[in-house]
Amino acid sequence: MATVSSFESLTHPSRSDQKQFHELFVPTYLASSDEARRQAVAALSQCAAVPEATSLFIAREPIGIAAIFLTRSAALSPRLLMQILRTASPAHARAIECRDDLSPQMIERLVDLHREHRSRGPVEIEPAATEARRLAREEDLREKIKALVRAQAPVAAAPGALAAIGEAHLALIVRFARTGETGMVGVALADALGSSHWLGERILLDVSGSQLATTLVALDMPAGDAGYVLSRLYPHLARAAEKAADGSRATVLLAELDRAACIERVESWRRADAYTWPGQPQAPANSDAANADAGSSQGEKPRRAAKG
Repeated sequence: MATVSSFESLTHPSRSDQKQFHELFVPTYLASSDEARRQAVAALSQCAAVPEATSLFIAREPIGIAAIFLTRSAALSPRLLMQILRTASPAHARAIECRDDLSPQMIERLVDLHREHRSRGPVEIEPAATEARRLAREEDLREKIKALVRAQAPVAAAPGALAAIGEAHLALIVRFARTGETGMVGVALADALGSSHWLGERILLDVSGSQLATTLVALDMPAGDAGYVLSRLYPHLARAAEKAADGSRATVLLAELDRAACIERVESWRRADAYTWPGQPQAPANSDAANADAGSSQGEKPRRAAKG
């Protein structure tokens, strides 16, 4: 759900965003429980922009999970629906039949499918259709209940404003990056963001390093330290850029990022994280909670890069 919520927060996801989401969604989905899968698919059914690969993946899932997506997702274009119907089961076809935006071509295709099913012998179509409608109604009810809960939630549940990274968190992140302790980098990063540890892990899972770069710029980490952390965690960013004068690829990546845009994006991740994990305490960003741990970093102090 953190993965889905983070993607939902993107107003206009780019092709790269959509590709990264699909690559992260599928393995996470397959490793989740049936209930978590239903919740994720229900959330995506309300998202206007879903990667085509993800839509096709969901559409081929068992009807108990796919029904809500097939009946109401605005991301399913007529072309995609026609593609799904080529291999759709009677239950999946019935779920699509419940949509309000069927084109004449779609209706004609559904009629043809009914004829094909009848020619193959008796098929339990109506029970499947009833099950799809029941699941859709149940999911609608769940969403209404969640909306009521969110409406009654205290305003204080929202994360505080993002602040620049403090000395303690900076020292810990640099130290753990140097020793290759990626898991501890995620913990320190999450504490600096005032988020759940899941968000810190998700940021690090982006193998391109762009999400971590965005986060470090939003936290106003000195460019020298940020470049060092990126180079240690993502070896391809330690390589020299195409032009030797540009330095490493990490340096070029950081230079291309606008801090205001980075802050806006990271804030959307934190809001989605706070909504997804309401039961976990959200520490104030850059609190003094890490000071005790900073003392255990053997007195190491990060190199503060001069701001130009």
